[in-house]
Amino acid sequence: MHVATLIVELHLPDCSSLKQKRSRLKPLLAQLHREFNVSAAEVGDNDLHRSAIVALAVVSNDARHAQRVLDGIPEWIERKRPDLQVVDHQISLR
Repeated sequence: MHVATLIVELHLPDCSSLKQKRSRLKPLLAQLHREFNVSAAEVGDNDLHRSAIVALAVVSNDARHAQRVLDGIPEWIERKRPDLQVVDHQISLR
């Protein structure tokens, strides 16, 4: 069994409140779950309205498959959600 995680740091330039931030992140997390079959949650910068850290995880019996699933997510976010900017991302495989 292989567990792969992806940590994505996001910048939300147009958010002016935490309520607005949550209204953008909640649909993003649901879309990522549906599109990539991953678990997704906001795990950092919870009290900052223009920044978010999101963690995604996938479990697979094939390490290459897990890596491929997560590799495409940062680009997908930038393509599908132009209101969010990917600042950094890091993949970890165990």
